[in-house]
Amino acid sequence: MRLFLLGCFIGLGSMASAQFLKYSNEFLAIGVGARAAAMGSSVVAGVNDATAAYWNPAGLTQIKDNLQVSLMHNEQFAGIVKQDYGTVAFKLNQNSHLAVTMIRVGVDDIPNTLNLFQNGQLDYSRIKNFSSVDYGFLGSYARTTRIEGLTVGANVKVIRRIVGSFANAWGFGFDIGAQYQRNGWQFGATVRDITTTFNVWNFTFTPEERQVLLQTNNALPSNRLELTAPRTILGAARKFLFFNKRLSVMPEVNAEVTFDGQKNNLIQSAYFNVDPRIGLELGYRNLVFLRGGMMNFQEVKQINGETERTFMPSVGVGLQINRLSIDYALSNFGGAANLPYSNIISLRLGINKREQ
Repeated sequence: MRLFLLGCFIGLGSMASAQFLKYSNEFLAIGVGARAAAMGSSVVAGVNDATAAYWNPAGLTQIKDNLQVSLMHNEQFAGIVKQDYGTVAFKLNQNSHLAVTMIRVGVDDIPNTLNLFQNGQLDYSRIKNFSSVDYGFLGSYARTTRIEGLTVGANVKVIRRIVGSFANAWGFGFDIGAQYQRNGWQFGATVRDITTTFNVWNFTFTPEERQVLLQTNNALPSNRLELTAPRTILGAARKFLFFNKRLSVMPEVNAEVTFDGQKNNLIQSAYFNVDPRIGLELGYRNLVFLRGGMMNFQEVKQINGETERTFMPSVGVGLQINRLSIDYALSNFGGAANLPYSNIISLRLGINKREQ
């Protein structure tokens, strides 16, 4: 455990170098909302509620309520990682919306064993627990344009990352998005970290902790700048209605394109990688919904040298009662059959002014 903890600090030190990193601010790539999770995160074109502040800020213009609140709780890997999310979106006028979002992803009660030894003897009373927590704060603005069917939006985001008393960082960045509707088709595009998001890391160790790191031949992490490269998500969707509009079928296809070095995606290269996503939503009377999706397609090399294709499946249901929506999703974030599935629950409530 001690060596593992030391390795985590060394990783933080190397991660905070001033360069584009493959998994920088990855906690912001998990996604929000049980509806999106059930559809394999394939919602960029069709999102039309408060969660659009995260997925595609342009979708905020589709909200019909004066004010809409969205909340979610998610636990991954048997409850080790906890994610909480909340958005408040409100209408400024008929053409524009604002939203404020907070995302928290954390691992709590991590044993700190750096001070386990005292005078060469094990002293378990010196073990203290700490948390590794990431926060994302988003301010969103969206409006319709003079081009029929086209809406645009943008996010300004502030990032706060804390690893116990050892490390912390502040970050800042921008996202932009657009949606276009024509002849029943819906198209969407989001560019995250469009101006390159940066995190400024600061590391603090006590003299005793520094000595432990040096005695075990580990380099001390230094204060550095971490850069997050832009990524683009493109999507297309269409809703089909049957049986006098009582039954709806809405498929959506998305593709996330990253430019931060070669990854193990289905489409990969040294210059860009493409992760396709597929989602489907079946609705009955706009009251009950059944959803499914697939994402994170990868080619994984096995121990025997053979290559196996894997993906992350997900399913979910939704219930809409007047302005209250309750959504549930079951998703395998690890993409492997031997890893536990995550249960995701989210609520959405629309609030409107009373008519005089």
